[in-house]
Amino acid sequence: MSSRSRATWPLIAVFTAGYLASYLLPTIVGRLGSGLGLSPAEAGLAGSVLLLCSAGAGLVLASHVDRIGPQRVARAGLLLTAAGYATAAGTAYLPLVMVGAAIGGVGSGTVTAVAAGGIAGLQDPHRASATGLLAVSATAGALYLVLPRLGGGHSAPFAAVAVVAVLVWPATGRLGLARAHPPPSGAERRRIPHLRSGSVLACAMVCWAMAQNSLWGVSSRIGQDQAGLSEVAVGAIFAGSLGAGLIGVAGAGALGSRLGRALPIGGGTVIISACIALSSSASGLASFASGEILWNTFYPVVLSYLIGLAASLDPRGRWAVLVGSASSLGVACGPVAGSLLAARTGFPMMGAVLCAALLLLAVPLTAVALHTAGRPLLPGSVHRKGGAPAAVVAGNLGAVAGSVPQLGAPELTVTEIALEPAPRRKYWLTGGGQPKSGSDSNSYASTSAK
Repeated sequence: MSSRSRATWPLIAVFTAGYLASYLLPTIVGRLGSGLGLSPAEAGLAGSVLLLCSAGAGLVLASHVDRIGPQRVARAGLLLTAAGYATAAGTAYLPLVMVGAAIGGVGSGTVTAVAAGGIAGLQDPHRASATGLLAVSATAGALYLVLPRLGGGHSAPFAAVAVVAVLVWPATGRLGLARAHPPPSGAERRRIPHLRSGSVLACAMVCWAMAQNSLWGVSSRIGQDQAGLSEVAVGAIFAGSLGAGLIGVAGAGALGSRLGRALPIGGGTVIISACIALSSSASGLASFASGEILWNTFYPVVLSYLIGLAASLDPRGRWAVLVGSASSLGVACGPVAGSLLAARTGFPMMGAVLCAALLLLAVPLTAVALHTAGRPLLPGSVHRKGGAPAAVVAGNLGAVAGSVPQLGAPELTVTEIALEPAPRRKYWLTGGGQPKSGSDSNSYASTSAK
C-alpha cells in the first residue's frame, strides 16, 4: 500500500461511519414502524429527526474542525454515534429510542463534517469522495443482506451503525496525514471563498436531495400499488438497484475528472429526471425495474461529482460540510414531500413535478461547475479577464515554451506579501578614502572631482 493510500483510508473509514445511518434509513424507518407500532408518518418523522440532527451538527461544525482538531472532533462524533444508536437499539421505550436516535444523528453529522473537511484537503477530492461512496454503499449492501437474518425489530440496524462506529475508532489516529493543502491562516480563516457559487450550490442541493428522496420514500408503494408487484419482487429490484449503484460509483471513481464536472452533473441530473418520470409512471415489472435501476446507477455518480465540486470550493472543507448538511436537510424532507405530492396528485403527476424540478436545478448546478472549473493564468497581463482566447493568442504569438500553461489549467493562487522598505543610508569619504555609513536617510553626501 502506498503512503498516499495509507493516509487516505482513515478518511474513507470515517466517511463510511458518518454516512451509514442515512443509507440504512429505509430499513430503520420500516423497522421503527413494525417493531414499535408506529404509523408510517410517525416512523418517517423519527427518521427525519435523525437526519435533521445530523445536518445541524454539520452546519455548526463547518468552520471549526481545523481549530478544534480533526482527531478530537472525529472521536467525539464516533462516541456520540455509538452511544446514541446503542441506546436506541437497547430499549423499546419510544421516548428513549427517539433521544438515542437524535444523539446518534448528531454524532453522524459530526463524523461526516470531519470526513468532508479532510477529503476537501486532498489532492484529488473527487476520487476520494467516490471511494467513500463506494465504501458506504458496499457496507450498506452487506448489512441489507445480513439484517434480515438477525430477526425483526428496530434494534438490529441501530446496533449495526453503532458497531461500525466502534470499528472505525482506531482510524482516527491517522487523520490529517493525507492533507495536500496546509492549514490556512490570517484572512483565509475569516472569510469563506466562492461565497456566491457555494451559496447557490448549497441551496440547489437541498432541492436536489429532496427530489431524489421524494421518490425513494414512496418507491415501495409505487411498485406494489401501481405496478402490481409483490413485496419480494420489489425487494429484489431494490437489491439490483443497490448493485447498480456500486457499479456507478466505481465508474465515477475510474472516470475521475476526465470529463470535468459540468457534464456529469448537468447531464446526469437530466438522466435522473427521466428515470424518476419512468419509475413513477410504471405500470409493470419492466418499466418499474428499468426506472429504479437506472436511477440508482446515475444518482451516486452525480452525487460524487457534487461532493467533489463542493470540496473544490474551499480546501478547508467548509463548503463540503455545508453542502453535505444541505443535502441532509433535503434527504430529511424528501419522504414527507413525496408522500404529500403522491397523496394530492398521484404517482405519475408526482414524478412529472419532480422531473421538472430536477431539469430546472440542472441549470444552476451546471453553472456553478462551469464557473469554478478553473481559469487559465498567463504571465503578464492575462489574469482572469483574458481567458482561453488570450491563451490562444499568446500561444500563436510565439511565447517562450513553458511560460504559457495549457488551456484550461487552473488559475494560480496569488498571495500578497507585505514588504517593509529598507532604510536609506548615506555615505561619505573619510580622509583615508574608505566609505563610512551614516544613519540619516534623507540626505546624501557628494564629492566633487578636482
